[in-house]
Amino acid sequence: MATTRITTQLPPNIDPTKAPLAYGDRALPKLNRELNSTTLITRQRALMALCDVIHNAEHICTALKVGIVGSLRRLLSDTDPVVRMKTTEVLFIMAGHSVGRRAFLENYIIIPLARLFDDEIYDVRLNTHKAIQMSTQTPPGPEGVINARLIESLVNKLKIEEDDIREVILDTLHSCMFVDTDQALEASAMSVFTMLLSHDRSTIRCKAARDIMDLSFPLEGKRKACEESTIPSLVILLRDDNSEVRAKSAGALMVITITTDGKYKAINSKAIPGLVSLLSDAHSEARLNAIKAITTLAEAPSGRQALQEVTDKLQFIQDTDTSEAIVKAAKAAIKVITWRP
Repeated sequence: MATTRITTQLPPNIDPTKAPLAYGDRALPKLNRELNSTTLITRQRALMALCDVIHNAEHICTALKVGIVGSLRRLLSDTDPVVRMKTTEVLFIMAGHSVGRRAFLENYIIIPLARLFDDEIYDVRLNTHKAIQMSTQTPPGPEGVINARLIESLVNKLKIEEDDIREVILDTLHSCMFVDTDQALEASAMSVFTMLLSHDRSTIRCKAARDIMDLSFPLEGKRKACEESTIPSLVILLRDDNSEVRAKSAGALMVITITTDGKYKAINSKAIPGLVSLLSDAHSEARLNAIKAITTLAEAPSGRQALQEVTDKLQFIQDTDTSEAIVKAAKAAIKVITWRP
């Protein structure tokens, strides 16, 4: 005889970790109410659901209208680590859209978010730095970080943070130094970047060399690079196994050696053999940066003398390379090397 039995299992396709969404336009207002709930599990489930919903840029616009950003800002100081982790994840997803990046500045999210740089939970710190980095991808994001005076804190975190977070911080500083380098110079960023040139991870070496190039565009940055013994470390990386590292190191030397002091320090550090070896590199950026660095070194008499035998290689590059920029750079290099007073 058949009997009625009620199962204890949940219905299929139901995720118990996420809050059920209301239909249509009521979904985000309902989630916003749940974000402000005094019940911990309700806040957690709302954040889990919001992580999925907020990927759509249209939903971000709606979220701004119903006040979800204000709710997220309050949740950044929640005592529960899961709430803080999922809150920073939502903010990172939002920062991937232009309307979300604009909301960061309009709702003053950057400073409360930066307070989590010291959070004891690794995932919270990682999401925080990823959200900050994503917000600096387009103007006026970098200005927001600079105005918040966060550059010194970011530079100091490079000394102690985990490698994955270091990579994100280096990307953030790269975006910010396009706008302003003064705070980075005041925070002794050049010495920190130089320290990272010897890191085991190639991506960190590459990004450190790239940031040194960014920081060396102003005259004070070039002077710091000469004082911090940055040039010898860059010369070593000209023969790195990673092509991107070689390219960025040559680019940093290209900028630093614009000054007379930088020229002679690079020549004394045996930069010329390493740069010449890059003329046949398969990576076009490495070739281009090497040629431009050779051109600046050839402006010094001792550099010009040492580079006399390189003109044949440069002429071959000028005749055969498919890149218009490289051909133009090679032509300029030959002209400087063969110049006679």
